[in-house]
Amino acid sequence: QVQLVESGGGLVQAGGSLRLSCAASGSIFSINAMGWYRQAPGKQRELVAVITSGGSTDYADSVKGRFTISRDNAKNTVYLQMNSLKPEDTAVYYCYAHVTTMLRMPIDYWGQGTQVTVSS
Repeated sequence: QVQLVESGGGLVQAGGSLRLSCAASGSIFSINAMGWYRQAPGKQRELVAVITSGGSTDYADSVKGRFTISRDNAKNTVYLQMNSLKPEDTAVYYCYAHVTTMLRMPIDYWGQGTQVTVSS
């Protein structure tokens, strides 16, 4: 079993910054992609940013230039630095990891979600 534990959400004013962290632990052989999704009330979950084990990244157009994803492979941890936050960034942010387990099974795991609220 693999667990993803997120931290760093909260309430911030527009223009402010937050940093999210997500640490994976458990029966992990390797982690390929890690990333962040978000879901606002009444909307579908959407990709925010993703990073591969090799460091390649991809971002939603709405966050390019404002958000930066990074990871520490030794710690199985992914980060999301969010700058110049806007009220429309308000959502529950979910960590994601595509894991190959110790049994060599590829499985997608999700964190429990962390609330980010940006006030205008």
